[in-house]
Amino acid sequence: MDFTVVDLPGLLLDTESAVAMRAHGNTEAAVLMPITGWPDDPHLTFTERRADLRKHAGEISFPGGTTEPDDRDLEETALRESHEEIDLRPDHVEVVGAVPPVGTFATSFRIQPIVGLVSDDARLVANPDEVAAILSFGFDDLVEAYAMRRLVRRGVPIRTPTFELGRHLIWGATARILTDFFHRIGAMK
Repeated sequence: MDFTVVDLPGLLLDTESAVAMRAHGNTEAAVLMPITGWPDDPHLTFTERRADLRKHAGEISFPGGTTEPDDRDLEETALRESHEEIDLRPDHVEVVGAVPPVGTFATSFRIQPIVGLVSDDARLVANPDEVAAILSFGFDDLVEAYAMRRLVRRGVPIRTPTFELGRHLIWGATARILTDFFHRIGAMK
């Protein structure tokens, strides 16, 4: 797809409208969908969580986490968590919109995705306490990697969107967020 003609902010929700939408979950959280190389060679940045973490160990996700009392809003949560996890400074991110929130069933998080364009000056460094690796995948590679798959999690079979890129499998809430994002910008039908 020729992303140079895409009016990205015009295809996304404004943050306030997205936050007002309902989604399953008792704990408020936010993630940043960091886009680099826009519009010529767009990539999304993900984290591979450490394998020894209590929750979501080894999974691939966007940088983010739960709200803290000092956060003004969910946009600030996403930016703060991205700074903590991958050293992405908020002043290197231009927030351009959001996609609808998603809920997680096993952990009961209500996750608000915030979409941001990352400055070419940003230098990302993984926080070794939480992040095993920082991953970057091109929009085209992600779209090609999409498939609905049957996975078994905790003994329960589920049919879910997935993105398989080499040894990396993106599934769950992150895959649902990605699928919605790509539908919104017209990259997936």
